[in-house]
Amino acid sequence: MNDVFEAPTTVDFHFDVMCPWAYQTSKWMRDARDQLDLTVNWCFFSLEEVNLREGKKHPWEREWSYGWSMMRIGALLRRNSMDDLDHWYERAGRALHEEGRRPHEPDVARHLLEEIGLDPALVDEAIADQSTHDEVKAEHDKVVDHGGFGVPTLFFPDGQNIFGPVLIDPPRGDAAVRLWNNLIGWLEFPHMYEIQRPKSVDDELAIGEVFRPYIEARDWVSINRGKVVEMKSPPTS
Repeated sequence: MNDVFEAPTTVDFHFDVMCPWAYQTSKWMRDARDQLDLTVNWCFFSLEEVNLREGKKHPWEREWSYGWSMMRIGALLRRNSMDDLDHWYERAGRALHEEGRRPHEPDVARHLLEEIGLDPALVDEAIADQSTHDEVKAEHDKVVDHGGFGVPTLFFPDGQNIFGPVLIDPPRGDAAVRLWNNLIGWLEFPHMYEIQRPKSVDDELAIGEVFRPYIEARDWVSINRGKVVEMKSPPTS
């Protein structure tokens, strides 16, 4: 271990648009990035593939797959600029996780591209281009090959990776900077593997409330590392 720890200023942030946890963390990541002048490289990971149930098709074997296809659109956009991918992820994520819309439907995806000033024809172009699949799969495989299982997963220049932070109330301002500093403090101790906070009943209710738009808009069943998770909306009163 080096005597002097040098804090990284670059991070690869692996996400799946479908993941409500990664979306919340991405909001914090952008805030910290803008304050600290960090470089965030948006990268991909597929929940559909890592949680594939036996006998089901791989996402790339379907004409259209929810998260996989949205990431293929992102892969095409990234070739023009990382900013285009950033804007696509933010808009598609906000549509699903806050507005209860369905960016995983092609027509909705086209409309969202128009909203951020991009050509809706990029949806069909991305799906017709085999190399967009190759990019998504390569980045998904990288996470799995390093022991990863979900998102958000962050990779740092020294090769270390961290799953998390897992948030429902992403901090902003000074608090966002403090969380970044706490997070990268882990990198100084590469054999510190896990810290976990148990969830209370109140925590579960708060999570359900934050995730309500996603729960109502999704067209799939959530699976957590091979286990089906029946997430239910919290009471309305």
